[in-house]
Amino acid sequence: MYNRRGHKKVLAIVLAGGEGKRLMPLTADRAKPAVPFGGNYRLIDFALSNVVNSGFLKVVVLTQYKSHSLDRHVSRTWRMSQMLGNYVTNVPAQQRIGKEWYRGSADAIYQSMNLIRDEDPDIIVVVGADHVYRMDFSQMVAQHIDTDAACTVAAIRQPRSMADQFGVIDVEPSNPSKIREFLEKPTDPAGLPDSPDEILASMGNYVFTKDALVEALESDNARDDTKHDMGGDIVPAFVDAGDAYVYDFKDNIVPGETERDHGYWRDVGTMDSYYDAHMELVSLNPVFNLYNMEWPIFTQMESLPPAKFVTGMASRAAKVTNSTVCPGVVVSGSEVTTSVLSPGVKLNSYSTVEGSVLFDDVVVHRNATVHKAVLDKGVDVPEGAMVGVDKEHDRARGYYVTESGITVVGKGVQIVP
Repeated sequence: MYNRRGHKKVLAIVLAGGEGKRLMPLTADRAKPAVPFGGNYRLIDFALSNVVNSGFLKVVVLTQYKSHSLDRHVSRTWRMSQMLGNYVTNVPAQQRIGKEWYRGSADAIYQSMNLIRDEDPDIIVVVGADHVYRMDFSQMVAQHIDTDAACTVAAIRQPRSMADQFGVIDVEPSNPSKIREFLEKPTDPAGLPDSPDEILASMGNYVFTKDALVEALESDNARDDTKHDMGGDIVPAFVDAGDAYVYDFKDNIVPGETERDHGYWRDVGTMDSYYDAHMELVSLNPVFNLYNMEWPIFTQMESLPPAKFVTGMASRAAKVTNSTVCPGVVVSGSEVTTSVLSPGVKLNSYSTVEGSVLFDDVVVHRNATVHKAVLDKGVDVPEGAMVGVDKEHDRARGYYVTESGITVVGKGVQIVP
């Protein structure tokens, strides 16, 4: 079925119910897609920006785990033209077909089948909500239609040595766009026909022909030997039926991109990868360009005053280098290097912040030091206190420290000296 302009009708479904245990304590009070990133943004803003920049303006966000912060952000930020029939709408777990909550990502869509029936699209784009990247999904949809596929999986090239960290797509040598097998974290997979040292790793983004997806979800729901997962159950079913294709992310061209940031994609599912992605943002020559205004990352911008840098006590000058500073920030006689300061952060005289990510409204008082740390919203660092300097002391105070030595402090904590 086509719309009046003769184009395929597309419905985008964003899977945003993830718990994000590996991002604790940042997910103690919010769903993983609601975790702040890059100062101004939430993780879900990247998925939604990619979808709407691709021209797909009917979007459903499926939520479940601790969704209040996420629901509030989406409802306040993502407002489309109702006159034109466009929307971004939150849909929480509703138990429409039984008393069970979502049993997996596939079950989340199955339990929301009424949304598909109401919209009656030709194509369904399914994306995750917890990766940092730019992608034009319209190019992937075009390939899906050209190949007459039932299922198309987006994949990114990774070194073959890292295959055991991903779901790996094994392609037909004679037809590299067709999936021969879907391998879950293999130890010794074959390399690609055109690049033996690389494999294709699933990005968690899919395109389906509507009727084929509905049939697959209904079949999956009737089975007992399934985890009701899109990547683990639905895609392998299409592969077994010989009806699954792969879209190589290297072929995706985003307006305004540079050679350096082409193909950038980061899974920020662990605290170390989350921190590393921030350090990439503030590097001298960032790999990911937040300033590409031809493909903007949209978010809610609060009415805050400009950032302010002032001389502090005893005429100590503020010094900020290689850092991202958001509106509402006040740096008073402090030294900041290689850090991200989110809206409303306040730094006082003789304080030092280095290699850190400070969420909204963090306050660092005089003579305090924050080193290689992630501080959630409203954390208060009292005068003379240190965070991230002595990792054993951080652990003794109950703060989480990653294997690589990143100290993470949860929302609203008053730092103990």
